[in-house]
Amino acid sequence: MRPIPRAALSLFLAALLVGVVIRFATPGVLLAIAEDRQRSAVGMVTRSVTLPDGLRMSYLEGGRGQLLMLVHDFGADKDSWLRVARYLTPHYQLIVPDLVGFGDSSQPAGADHSPSAQAARLSAFCRALGIPATHVGGSGMGAQVALAWAAAQPRDVQSLWLLAPTGLRAAPESELARTLRESGRNPLLVRSEDDLVALPAYLAVKPAASTLPAFLQDLQKRERMRRLGLDERIYAQVAAEPVEAAAAQVRREAFIVFGGRDRIVDARAAPLWRALLAKSHAMVLPDTGHSPATEQPERVASDYVRFRDSM
Repeated sequence: MRPIPRAALSLFLAALLVGVVIRFATPGVLLAIAEDRQRSAVGMVTRSVTLPDGLRMSYLEGGRGQLLMLVHDFGADKDSWLRVARYLTPHYQLIVPDLVGFGDSSQPAGADHSPSAQAARLSAFCRALGIPATHVGGSGMGAQVALAWAAAQPRDVQSLWLLAPTGLRAAPESELARTLRESGRNPLLVRSEDDLVALPAYLAVKPAASTLPAFLQDLQKRERMRRLGLDERIYAQVAAEPVEAAAAQVRREAFIVFGGRDRIVDARAAPLWRALLAKSHAMVLPDTGHSPATEQPERVASDYVRFRDSM
């Protein structure tokens, strides 16, 4: 067997060392690169803007056509819209922000994360981008924020797309509400690895598998557990602001989508939402949980396009 030349061995060891350093010393950089590749694959690019109060908001932008802003759920971020974005970008120009306190946006200590406060920031966000008005979609908590925005600044919001909207005090008791009442435990707050393992199945009937390498998924999981204190404060602030008062003021057309097997929002609330929102249409997707845009992205997008075309 011929000996390996010293130069070749040195090159191999150097490459191995670089690989080890990248793998273990800079996983955050690798995660950022992997996330940007996922975004670019559906035609979205990452941008950011600083609001007049100094807070920074990160957002995704892509597509063409009329503006559609998408607002993420509690415990999520702008990337939660990527699966449905590929079906929406041929029809609309998407603006998808991280709300303050989430994702890559500012996370100031002691901030107000209530729906009305987040709505005010979205209004300032639009002013900073030079957007006079936009159609708005929101998922879960994001739907609460969208409704608060439409009530406070009706000229900003042209129509509403509400997916599994939360915050209706009069809604039938969901599995989440029953768990909170009986045990005080909130399955949406991640305290341990076991909570993380259980969460995807709690949110979705058929959770989408991550395409990231296992060690980058582990990094995301550690970040979610690190957020526990912040998530507890945000959840309490959101839960303390029911949507009834805001929704009663909204006069924009609204398309509401429920998951028939949602464990967080009971789909039996659909008639209540239709009665509350003067110009609303609602549908229930039978084999879907709390994440319609993730679980059935093509179906959800096509239904929304039909809604917009009918306006």
